Amino acid sequence: MASIPVLISLSSFGAAEVGRHGQLWCSQLARAAGADSVEVRGEMLRDADTELPALAGHASVYSSPEGLWAEGGWLDSAALARGIAAATTLGAKRLKMSIGDFRTTSHGSLWGLKTQLAETRIELLIENDQTVSAGTLPALLTFFDVADRAGLNLGMTFDMGNWHWLGECPLEAAKALGHRVRYVHCKGVQRLPAKWVAVPLADSSAPWRAVLRALPADVPHAIEYPLIGDDLLAVTRTQIDLIRATRALP
Repeated sequence: MASIPVLISLSSFGAAEVGRHGQLWCSQLARAAGADSVEVRGEMLRDADTELPALAGHASVYSSPEGLWAEGGWLDSAALARGIAAATTLGAKRLKMSIGDFRTTSHGSLWGLKTQLAETRIELLIENDQTVSAGTLPALLTFFDVADRAGLNLGMTFDMGNWHWLGECPLEAAKALGHRVRYVHCKGVQRLPAKWVAVPLADSSAPWRAVLRALPADVPHAIEYPLIGDDLLAVTRTQIDLIRATRALP
């Protein structure tokens, strides 16, 4: 049985743990637990100038906390350039970003995105985040349709959990966007009285197995839910094994 690449999004270890040890330590733990690679989180870098070079060779994805379109709908070329530079320093082949404040007035700026991406080998993957402008199915279907017509072939990072924050159906989104998905963020969810929270898949109140079945089985999958426990190595290994077993290929 072949198995898909399983990554750990380093935010899974939590802000306190990452803050205490750094993303390099977390990356080494993830690899020791059997992960194929990791996703480095831009928002958790303490000193990008020193951390990114130290993490080189450990990550296959760089996650930028910045949106592609800034508030007001203008293409944030500088944010994209920062993301590409960080991914390049890491030796990561993929850059994950949300579309940000993409609007009708933003359509004309897609040529600028196309030009910028033509100058790099880094693959940009669009993620559904937890904002109305960049995380709802209508917003993303509109964006991808406009991008297609502009001659951009953009893949997607499908975050299984984020849809719930916006009242969206992840299964409906998986069926509509599955053909674009090149990377999956595995995330279980539970509803607390005041908010949604991320939880391990096995604890999820959502039909996560059905969502996974609607998504490509041959793309990298990343854990992006809390990894907590006295034996963090064992906890991480168990979660990696769960995803491998669930998504095993014939």
